[in-house]
Amino acid sequence: MLIMYTHLANEMDVNFDFKHKTVLVVGGSRGIGERVVKDFLDSGATVLYISRKESLNKKLSKAKHLKCDIGVKEEIYDAFSKIEDLDFLVNVAGINFCKKIEDIEADEWDKVLAVNLRSFYLTCKLALEKMKLNNYGKIINVSSIAGRNKSIVSGIHYTASKAGVLGLTRQLAQEAAPFGININAVCPSQTITDMLKQSMSEEDLEKLSSRIPLSRLATPAEQSMPILFLCSEASSYMTGCILDVNGGQL
Repeated sequence: MLIMYTHLANEMDVNFDFKHKTVLVVGGSRGIGERVVKDFLDSGATVLYISRKESLNKKLSKAKHLKCDIGVKEEIYDAFSKIEDLDFLVNVAGINFCKKIEDIEADEWDKVLAVNLRSFYLTCKLALEKMKLNNYGKIINVSSIAGRNKSIVSGIHYTASKAGVLGLTRQLAQEAAPFGININAVCPSQTITDMLKQSMSEEDLEKLSSRIPLSRLATPAEQSMPILFLCSEASSYMTGCILDVNGGQL
């Protein structure tokens, strides 16, 4: 049943037109981010993506890769120095360690917060400098269901960082609104990615699916389409919003 639903959800017939738009996807080499890159390319956008390693997916070959470790401030600044015009920023990158507080060292806490929260602050700051020149832009920050509530597959550093992303999004939306810039967030729930499949057994994935009202995990395509919607003119009156994409979980 899970496989059948996954197939159907990956064959989504939703069309957006982003010709003449430039988007930067931070964390675009795998998982949800990789699907976001693909969908923007299919929609006619000029796509750049940041990651430590270039994607091996041939469907992403038309996107420009900017090598960058987003946990390092200087590398983020260097990547943005290579970007001229920018219409959309999508922050998808994140790391997660499922540990109890007694097993989390301060260095690991700092690493997770640097990647999952500080990098969002830096990329938003640098993107806004470019967007304000045109009085236009859209920023989508990918948080998590963990940031809304709690998580059974994450550590407290991940949950805290994703809650921080929501606060950043709401506050920054107020600052950016006078410049015609929309800033929103999405909160995906557990999604079928390589990272999730590597961290959980098939049995655990089935148990996880059974707790979800829709009785299945999301696919990357189902998380990507709401992001493209928030970059479209259909969402022009939305800013500071948090969009839950979680199969009915609260």
